[in-house]
Amino acid sequence: MRRGAALYFASYGLSLLGKGIAGVVLPLLVLDRTGDVLAAGILATVTTAASAAAGLFSGLLVDRIDRRTVSIVSDLLSAVSVAALPLVDAAWGLNMAWFLTLAVVGAVIRIPGMTAHDALLPALARLGPAGSGRMDRLVATRETVGNVLMLAGPGLGGLLVGLLGLSPALLLATAATSVLAAGTTLALDPRAGRVPRRHLAADGGSVRRAVTDLEEAWRFLGRTRLVLGATLISAMLVAVLSFLQTTLMPAYFTAENLPALTGLTLSAVAVGSIAGGALFAATAGRIRRLTWFVVGMVGTLVGFAAVGAMASPWLVLGGAALVGLTNAPVSAVLGVLTVDATPDAVRGRVLGAQNTVMLAAPALTSALLAALAATAGLPAAGAVLAALAGVTAIAALSAPVFRSLDDPQTQPVTASPHLVVGAEAGPHFQHPDVDPGRSHSDREGIGSSPIRA
Repeated sequence: MRRGAALYFASYGLSLLGKGIAGVVLPLLVLDRTGDVLAAGILATVTTAASAAAGLFSGLLVDRIDRRTVSIVSDLLSAVSVAALPLVDAAWGLNMAWFLTLAVVGAVIRIPGMTAHDALLPALARLGPAGSGRMDRLVATRETVGNVLMLAGPGLGGLLVGLLGLSPALLLATAATSVLAAGTTLALDPRAGRVPRRHLAADGGSVRRAVTDLEEAWRFLGRTRLVLGATLISAMLVAVLSFLQTTLMPAYFTAENLPALTGLTLSAVAVGSIAGGALFAATAGRIRRLTWFVVGMVGTLVGFAAVGAMASPWLVLGGAALVGLTNAPVSAVLGVLTVDATPDAVRGRVLGAQNTVMLAAPALTSALLAALAATAGLPAAGAVLAALAGVTAIAALSAPVFRSLDDPQTQPVTASPHLVVGAEAGPHFQHPDVDPGRSHSDREGIGSSPIRA
């Protein structure tokens, strides 16, 4: 299990590293070739929209095709989309049309790989020995790896740009990280990637079945209060964090004639997240999830209040660090609860739906908040940002579904023709490597019962 977890985190980390480097290199390459800041903004907007759209359908692949295979192919195709840039440049010359085409292709094929990576972790946990807090530690470690690379990926990208320039060697080095990620995933236990057997309806073509499967996932997301609540809370926190990092902090410190503090503040968020995730992983099984959830939500509320007040640059810096420190355990708790509550056979589609919501949230809020900052001023935007974070935290702490996070109660589930019905555990999804008589919770290796729609 330890070897499997190490391989998983290496693969996950390399995939994120490639994405982080590309996130620095591609905008710089666009600016270098077009000289147009608007072009870089259009590229970012289009790729985000493409990723959100891909999230709608990525779960269909992950619930139908071996998840290990999906992850490997996604990383390889991501590498091809980056490596194609110097080839296209040599053959025809890069222009905005080529940038958009290759960036959209890369964004679309990366999402199924992300979803497959997420779905692989519970399967790897199930294959290992049972242990208290094991799933909590694995999810927290994944969050920590992600936070580390959120800080290290762009930094390494900037270093490579300084060393290699915007050259073919830089693009090939970026593509190599995705190739290494695919090779590491290939070394994982093949059983981790197997998808559950499913009972498909006899009538209807493949398109109709695909639509039915998507409807089933969105119904599950909408009817399962715990998963729906976790998704909405996470989406709102992602939205406010995104605006904080990409717009509010750069504008605030520029107005204060302290532009250098922008990078320091963004690093403070990342370092706080790393520390919070590591602390949660180290105490998993010893400190209750509910305790972490309450502390995290209160800390997030206080941190955003300090940032939104904009009383002084150093108070903003401290508030940003507190946001990172306390938001990381909340993200880990919500991640574990989603895993616990989602049956394996529908996990890919539910994760795909969640990815769509997460990607759409910043797109829907950032423009409105930016318009508010432009018209009413930065203090007004900061106050609204703090209010949004505060309302989210208070709603989460008040919601009855989040009051029993360490021993959630099973809710009734609506039967579906895709479900295999067990005699004792009620409706559940069957996995090819497990005894059908075991409960979903036992199969996942997590101590609590799943919450179902």
